[in-house]
Amino acid sequence: MDKFRMIFQFFQSNQESFMNGICGIMALASTQMYSAFDFNCPCLPHYNMAYGLGILLVPPFILFLLGFVLNNNISMLAEEWRRPQGQRGKDPAVLRYMFCSMAQRAMIAPAVWVSVTLLDGKCITCAFCTSVPVETLGNASHPLLSQGEIERVLARIPCKEIYNGQELIANEVAVRYLRCISQALGWCFVLLMTTLAFLVRSLRPCFSQAAFLKSRYWSHYIDIERKLFDETCAEHARSFAKVCIQQFFESMSTDLVAAHCHLPRKTSEDAGEASKKLLGITDQGTMNMALKSWHRCKPPLHLHPPALPSGNGWAGEGQPPVHPSTPRRETAAYYSLV
Repeated sequence: MDKFRMIFQFFQSNQESFMNGICGIMALASTQMYSAFDFNCPCLPHYNMAYGLGILLVPPFILFLLGFVLNNNISMLAEEWRRPQGQRGKDPAVLRYMFCSMAQRAMIAPAVWVSVTLLDGKCITCAFCTSVPVETLGNASHPLLSQGEIERVLARIPCKEIYNGQELIANEVAVRYLRCISQALGWCFVLLMTTLAFLVRSLRPCFSQAAFLKSRYWSHYIDIERKLFDETCAEHARSFAKVCIQQFFESMSTDLVAAHCHLPRKTSEDAGEASKKLLGITDQGTMNMALKSWHRCKPPLHLHPPALPSGNGWAGEGQPPVHPSTPRRETAAYYSLV
């Protein structure tokens, strides 16, 4: 249990770790889904390819969209892309970084599905069974079958229990031939994905490390800013509700006194603390105006006047700022002549 608790805490440490954990779970789920899936090829000439390629390509597309849906940053990206310019500009590099980061994570589960499907070979066997080279692997000079009948016989290769073309081509030979091709494609796909991931991870810092760090920093800033804004709004709503409820019960105090009920002492400290958290926003219209203002014109990212070092030295005179020295003490000595 301690190991699972440590893994769970690691996933909750930051947004990237959480999304990496979600993508890993989705990758494992995709393999379990394929192993539990009951593959039934229709064994008909005009339906085999549609069924086989559909199983190969449609579930990865669904998993890709599901990866975007489970990513919390998709709403943040859409909000940042569609918001008005306001007092803060929108950096296209940050938006591209956020989209690429989500796309890379969302591609993990589809890549696992395609790899497992190709290595298993059932989809390729079902989709391309009518394309088996009978001239090379079987008896192409069968006198009793026309071209259409040969195609119908080959379409039954994935269905071993109803296959009746052993005189044309052996079922085991055709299945092994198609499965070898599928496994070769699967290993090539795995090698391609691994090579692309290696190139992205290793070569990206060599070209645009500064731009990558800037985009990554501001992407994290947008995420943290959104979380803090939600927490602040929730805290304000709690304080607003608390003050409203207290005012409601205070307005009912006259009825309680008329009914000879004992009134508890007022907790002025709690009321004052809740009033401080309202920050002067004490009605619904003002709060709605504040929310609209936050969406339309977010405050600029400038907190203090620039007084930062540039390069290897300090901006301005090239010397570090000199702190004001402490005032010197002047002593006066008096001498008396006796």
